[in-house]
Amino acid sequence: MDKLKIRNRLAKDKALKWGVCLLAALTAIPLFAILGEVFWRGYDQLSWSFLTEPTPTAYKAMKAIEAGEPIPGGIANGIIGTMLMLGMAAVVAVPIGILCGAFLAENPKNRFAQTVSYLTDLLQGTPSVIIGIVVYIWVVVPMKGYSAIAGSVALFVMMLPLIIRSTEETLKILPASLKEAGLALGGNRARVMLKVQLPAAFGGIFTGILLAISRVIGETAPLMFTALGCSFIRFAVDKPISAVPLLIWEFFNDPNLQELIWGASLFLLLFVLTLNLTAKYLAKRWNQ
Repeated sequence: MDKLKIRNRLAKDKALKWGVCLLAALTAIPLFAILGEVFWRGYDQLSWSFLTEPTPTAYKAMKAIEAGEPIPGGIANGIIGTMLMLGMAAVVAVPIGILCGAFLAENPKNRFAQTVSYLTDLLQGTPSVIIGIVVYIWVVVPMKGYSAIAGSVALFVMMLPLIIRSTEETLKILPASLKEAGLALGGNRARVMLKVQLPAAFGGIFTGILLAISRVIGETAPLMFTALGCSFIRFAVDKPISAVPLLIWEFFNDPNLQELIWGASLFLLLFVLTLNLTAKYLAKRWNQ
């Protein structure tokens, strides 16, 4: 009888194991299908000129298609615009997000902290298109024009709750003895937080920052309302500027440029994949 029970338990264990593996494989099928399609169609477009030249005009693309030649130009204007807006957003979002997350971790029962935590969750769940419309009213209308500044504000608003939450959760899992030791040595709460707790949680916080960047880098809707787009390389932050997601949308709407969708999409996927793998590697090293 005992052997029969053991045999049944082993059979159930094996069936559950294979069931979980099957469901995991089914979940991964759409992901690998998307990655395979984008890679298959876009890998031959990735080249040095594709990454360093601005977007071609529809006329040049049409002439190249008629001549049976590859479409000239690339996505350099989108890459520069994306990096510029991400950099401006991160410079503001990272310190504010870390300090706010530290405040929430240190004051979990404070009524103001609870309100901020609730608002953080609310902001994190706000659709990106609504953020774009609000930033349009806040920044684009007063500045009387689209700009990289407006685009970076939209990305900042989207990055902030992610950084706040990752900082808060990372600080919460630190050993309480770390803070107690700092206080016992005579440091006040602010000094212990800045000199002991934040450096100890640096790996987790940095991982959260990378994940926040990878989350917003592919957003298109808020940039349509704020940055608008630009067909040439531009470094001015007070003028309309392009981004890789905006270029993908523009390519889709122009029959002469639709072939460039795959190269731009592959670049964006590889960039996000690199950020995510870097974040996982840092998290693994930090846990070790």
